[in-house]
Amino acid sequence: MSDRSESGDAPAWGRVAEDGTVYVRTADGERAVGSWRAGSPNEGLAHFQRRYDDLCAEVELLERRLTLSAVDPAGISGSARRLLDTLDTAAVVGDVDAVRGRLDAVIAATQERRTALAAERAERSARIAAAKEELVAEAERLGRSSEWKSAGERFRAIAEEFRAAGSLDKRTDSALWRRVTAAREEFTRRRTAHFAALDTQRARSRERKEAIIAEARTLIDSTDWAGTTTRYRALLADWKAAGRAAKDVDDALWTEFREVQDVFFSRRNEANAERDAELRENQVRKEALLAEATALDPADTDRSLRRLRELQDRWDDIGRVPRESAASLERQMAAIGDKLRDAADERWAQRSVSSSPFVIRLRESVAKLEEKLARAQAAGRTKEIAETEAALATQRAWLAQAEN
Repeated sequence: MSDRSESGDAPAWGRVAEDGTVYVRTADGERAVGSWRAGSPNEGLAHFQRRYDDLCAEVELLERRLTLSAVDPAGISGSARRLLDTLDTAAVVGDVDAVRGRLDAVIAATQERRTALAAERAERSARIAAAKEELVAEAERLGRSSEWKSAGERFRAIAEEFRAAGSLDKRTDSALWRRVTAAREEFTRRRTAHFAALDTQRARSRERKEAIIAEARTLIDSTDWAGTTTRYRALLADWKAAGRAAKDVDDALWTEFREVQDVFFSRRNEANAERDAELRENQVRKEALLAEATALDPADTDRSLRRLRELQDRWDDIGRVPRESAASLERQMAAIGDKLRDAADERWAQRSVSSSPFVIRLRESVAKLEEKLARAQAAGRTKEIAETEAALATQRAWLAQAEN
């Protein structure tokens, strides 16, 4: 049986038999793909060649889709396998084996892409998990902190950073978030208990100071000048030992207490008008003490406060001064005492900040990030340098805020 062909020689990939059967040639031999009786053999081969071209176009489309990063490789693989499964029965004339090779290459490439995507997803999940684990660990440390203001603000930031870090599987994400929530609830419970205790202490201090004022009022009309003065001094010592109420309340109570004392001392001064000469001499001596007190160095708080107490003891031992000078001298000495105590409080606060566990942790974190940045710069790791510099800037800002 000979091929029917108007051109004489059969095309390389197929032929049309005399009975009209169309064959395609493959590495495994010839295979019938259909029949043609509507025209010449060349027209029949051209028809099945066009179908082959259509098949090639589908393969080329899959190959192009592989170059797109957003395309799901599983879908491309499925389409390639469907074409591959129909290739042995495809009614086409052309290099079928070449198409098979191209489809095999597409399937292999999709597998590589799927493997790479799986690795990327695993790496991303690991990175997110590490970031969230770090946030959880920080939250659990803060749960034990007594830095009420800064820790409370940091808890709010941790919640935002946790959400911004990305998503893991629901079970893992929920478990990590529960740990953050538990740490925050523990911190809130401790903070609430702390301020409740502080409120109780302030309420007790207020009650004690109100009782001191009430007793001071009972002494206003006393004419036992020396005994009552001694008692007022004792009440002042009790006042200092009573602790502090809320600032506005404490200031108001102190003003009231001083006013009560002033009433008594004014009466005492009036009753002792005949001793004006002695009082003026006392004034001169107190002004000398005031000059010594004024010269005390606030920077040397411990020594200056001890010296101030000695001066105040001597001040009290001198006794009364003229009424018109008493209040001014007392205010000046009180102002010096307030100045020295404020300096001592500020120095103590600075020492407290320097020894704060939170500040220490921030300094350690900054030191570690500086070392990490130096290593990244030495190795020329551009991405790590940028990330580390950003983290270092944040940590330095927190440290500056904490130290201030």
